[in-house]
Amino acid sequence: MTNLFQGVFDTASSTASLQVGDFLICLGAALVIGFFLAMVASYKANASQSFFLAIALLPAVVCVVIMMVNGNVGAGIAVAGAFSLVRFRSAPGSAKEISAIFLAMGAGLILGMGYIGYAVLFTVILSAILFAYVHLGVGSKQSLTQEKTLHITIPENLDYETVFEEILEKYTSKHELTNVKTTNMGSLFKLTYGITLKEIGKEKEFLDKIRTRNGNLEITLTKRDKSQQTEL
Repeated sequence: MTNLFQGVFDTASSTASLQVGDFLICLGAALVIGFFLAMVASYKANASQSFFLAIALLPAVVCVVIMMVNGNVGAGIAVAGAFSLVRFRSAPGSAKEISAIFLAMGAGLILGMGYIGYAVLFTVILSAILFAYVHLGVGSKQSLTQEKTLHITIPENLDYETVFEEILEKYTSKHELTNVKTTNMGSLFKLTYGITLKEIGKEKEFLDKIRTRNGNLEITLTKRDKSQQTEL
């Protein structure tokens, strides 16, 4: 039984083998911290079950990787970097989800080095800050509500570079033409703007102003695409 938990490559000159009791203590602490982090990361968020499980188990995985290389941080990071070769088959996560993943990895790294107290302190402090920001809604609801994607169809003879500039300056605090596409055998253009509205509740007035310029053709105002949120 003693040899069961020793590596086949361990030698007398190598570092001391990891004790089973220490391994179980660190692994148990990692699972508890991972569950706690998953609860915090899911607070007021539309988190999926897969995201919850990933955050809950990630500290334990990183902890075991670091312990298996006997606390060698450089080797541990190199081994953990191999996980980046596995591409997730889901859509890219939000900035909050990515932050939660890094937080879970950080806690697992500290636990793998054997500093359980520091891991708990790190988790409590960072989770409290994250919880406070989410609870207070700092920089979230209002800005996300005002960020929109605007699609405008115009006839081919209309100068799209300047025709809507006056309206956009009046009703938006930020706007950018992100895509121009021809349609209907080249007789129409479809313009795509990433915009941030100055005031919520004036969407109809804003669209009415645009209709007077584009000949009452199709206009669509939707929630901002994720790809455009990072660009503007």
